[in-house]
Amino acid sequence: MAGNTQLKFKTNYAVSSKIEPFYKGGKVQISHDEKIILCSCGPRLNILEIATGKIIHSIEQDDQEDITSFSLSPDDEMLVTASRALLLKQWDWRQEKCTRSWRAIHNVPVASMTFDCTSTLLATGGCDGTIKLWDVVKQYCTHNLKGSSGVVHLVEFHPDINLLQLFSSSMDCSIRIWDLRTSKCICVLESHYSAVTSLAFSPDGHTLISSGRDKICSVWDLKERKVKRTVPVYEAVEGVVILPENEDFSELGVKSKDLHFVTAGSKGVLRVWESSSARCVFTQTLPSAPVSNPEQADGDPLSLVYCLPMPLSKRLATVTAEHNILLYQLPSLSVQQQFVGYNDDILDVRFLGKDDSHIVVATNSSQLKVFELATSSCQILYGHTDTVLCLDVFRKRSMFASCAKDKSVRVWKMDPESGRVHCVAQGHGHSNAVGSISCSRLKKAFLVSGSQDCTVKVWDLPDTLPAAGEEPAQLEARVTEKAHDKDVNSVAISPNDKLFASGSQDRAAKLWSLTDMSLLGVFRGHRRGIWCVQFSPVDQVLATASADGSIKLWGLHDFSCLKTFEGHDASVLKIIFVSRGTQLVSGGSDGLVKLWTIKTNECIKTFDAHQDKVWALHGSGKDDLMVTGSADSNITVWKDVTEEELAEEQAKQENQILKQQELSNLLHEKKYLKALGIAISLDQPHTVLRVIKEIRQDEKGPQLLEETLLKLRRDQKEALLRYCAVWNTNARSCLDAQAVLQVLLTHLSPAELLQFQGARTHLEGLIPYTGRHMQRIGRLLQSSMFLDYMWQKMRVTGGKDSGYLQDEEMDTSPQGIFIVDKQPSLEKTASAAQQLNEEEEDDRFQANEGPEDSDDEVPEEADSISASKSANSRPVRNETRANGVRNGGNVSSEESSDEENVIEMSNKFSTTQLLTEAR
Repeated sequence: MAGNTQLKFKTNYAVSSKIEPFYKGGKVQISHDEKIILCSCGPRLNILEIATGKIIHSIEQDDQEDITSFSLSPDDEMLVTASRALLLKQWDWRQEKCTRSWRAIHNVPVASMTFDCTSTLLATGGCDGTIKLWDVVKQYCTHNLKGSSGVVHLVEFHPDINLLQLFSSSMDCSIRIWDLRTSKCICVLESHYSAVTSLAFSPDGHTLISSGRDKICSVWDLKERKVKRTVPVYEAVEGVVILPENEDFSELGVKSKDLHFVTAGSKGVLRVWESSSARCVFTQTLPSAPVSNPEQADGDPLSLVYCLPMPLSKRLATVTAEHNILLYQLPSLSVQQQFVGYNDDILDVRFLGKDDSHIVVATNSSQLKVFELATSSCQILYGHTDTVLCLDVFRKRSMFASCAKDKSVRVWKMDPESGRVHCVAQGHGHSNAVGSISCSRLKKAFLVSGSQDCTVKVWDLPDTLPAAGEEPAQLEARVTEKAHDKDVNSVAISPNDKLFASGSQDRAAKLWSLTDMSLLGVFRGHRRGIWCVQFSPVDQVLATASADGSIKLWGLHDFSCLKTFEGHDASVLKIIFVSRGTQLVSGGSDGLVKLWTIKTNECIKTFDAHQDKVWALHGSGKDDLMVTGSADSNITVWKDVTEEELAEEQAKQENQILKQQELSNLLHEKKYLKALGIAISLDQPHTVLRVIKEIRQDEKGPQLLEETLLKLRRDQKEALLRYCAVWNTNARSCLDAQAVLQVLLTHLSPAELLQFQGARTHLEGLIPYTGRHMQRIGRLLQSSMFLDYMWQKMRVTGGKDSGYLQDEEMDTSPQGIFIVDKQPSLEKTASAAQQLNEEEEDDRFQANEGPEDSDDEVPEEADSISASKSANSRPVRNETRANGVRNGGNVSSEESSDEENVIEMSNKFSTTQLLTEAR
């Protein structure tokens, strides 16, 4: 295959950003300063910053129980959550800390809660039909209100705190007014025939508007406590907001000073109503949205479940059934921001826009979502009427195509100035779901689609595309060909726009000519269906990914299999070429993303960032980013960090070289404290050991070592203790380890030592090796004393006046052993003894009468000396060798058995005792 020798392979990607689910249904609240949005997501409460679209805080229950309700106080300081564990928790949400927790007293979970305007009273409505009021400052329950039937799903304080009234609604479809002075229900407002979903108070507090799923809104006179007007809305209403007074809302059809309110419900649009006449004066129209069926039942994905006012910025916030949060600017009701709380399965994703500033995402929905990567703000595209299955972009990435289960294909265009996307063309013709699509590579001329009807179609684009706001152009298929016996899962167009390939569930891939739609060849070899086909950008090679867990490369000339990559534990769903066709990236149903080098057939890196099937995978135009999408609802943007890691590694090596040079200079200047600090900072035990040896070789070694070690910081002493545990396992470095330990154990109390990280483990590891070293030195000391005794006896036997020498008392004290300069080593001692014995035998032979006397008995004393020499000199060497094998795999040389080690280890007889006390 063609390759560039100057090209550097990619070795690693790092997560650049993520788009994760933050809202899966339930309550949504906006802070009073309108800077954050609070929404629940299972056991977590996520806090979204409106300006950036980022999750700035995430509060999670310790018991992992789902949050059933929450409320933020009007001063934006106090947050209270309720969980299924029947606990109420008060949070310092900025620090993500729970400051107080108490039992909710309710027998069943809390369904609703709210604060009063003073941020001192908290009302909780339970599923047991009771309402409790809490003084959150003094921390006690003030009221226990009974009388509601079923779940109390709505509680609201009257805005006038002087009235001390609480409004609630439960499953009996009525609204109760509670007098908090008497703890009694003073009135029951009955008008609705289904659950009341929201309450809105007029600015003067005299009028209440209630909405319900019975498709009406009721306007209440709170002075008379009667219905003034019933407004038929003709849709299940989930939220109602009263428009502010003294504002110009003429764009919304407001022409009088009467009370007007906005409703949001099952039809998915906002409507403005005049309360006095019960007339709808404005209906919102969604751009490019399909027209809702009036007979459509509740639960439409486009329906709205919340409508929240934002008076400071003159905006409205709505929450859709698909967990999207939309912010509208008043009075134009133009969409200002959109946030996607939950994406469901991510089926495909593509980079879009200049410099890949956006990504377009196909989820398990009929809507397309275009995310701006910088702010996570989203634009929702309407057009398809069923789930979108596949996406592809044209070369300049200002246009892309989509296909869906509704048997259609669509072409979309992005305005480079505003970033808005609109549909410019659509085509119908397939008889089943369209599962794959591919755009031309050289120019915006055509696209190819593959369907579950086993056919592929080629669509030509018109020369002139309609502008935004115009009707999309209708596409006609230039040619249709039955391509496979089963579903067509993937199609791909070659870089020169002359060929295209198709992969099917029938386990075969096929190569076609785009000029006459003739079949050029078939690629067979996979054991299961093919999920993805891709052309190499530089070579005449086709890559296929299959459900058998393998990736294959095929030659386009002879249709033979060139290479096979195996590593995924399950189906390989998506593949792309990177590094100019020299590497592959694959995503599988095992949730893994793998980076492969084609030349070596090697998997360079495996990325584990998803918990479910990786359906989506795409690379950026500059080949420095890639994006993955999974069935776990997460979208991950990856950044190539190969160059950064290389630069960091080079900088680290250069830094180490400089520090090593500085260390050598410091040792030469005998600045041991600074040298030891640098060695520890390098985290190289061998370098630290070198410094310790240099200190101990000084004339005042022990004193200097003690002074140096005691000046170290605590973290440096921790590192030294960790190094000593390693050094102590080797006989060559155990003396240095024991010298350091003697200083640490002598000057640090056991309590201080145990505060070191991992101190107990290190001390436990030091004790057995220290005991073993002491035993070995003890045996060596005994052998040395015995050899000294042998040496003395040999001197006695070889004297001229043996009688005199025998009568002379021999000095057997071991003091000579500790004179290092005069004491020979073990090998020299044995050699000298052997030489002396041979000389004595020669002398005796010459002194006798002749050869005939050679049969005389050897003197008994000389015989015993020879036997003792042969019996004791060899076991000493064998014992030393055996000890070397036992020392954790580190072979000990004869040098470690010299008399210097004997003396030094004898002087450290108390180290084992100190270790035991420290433990």
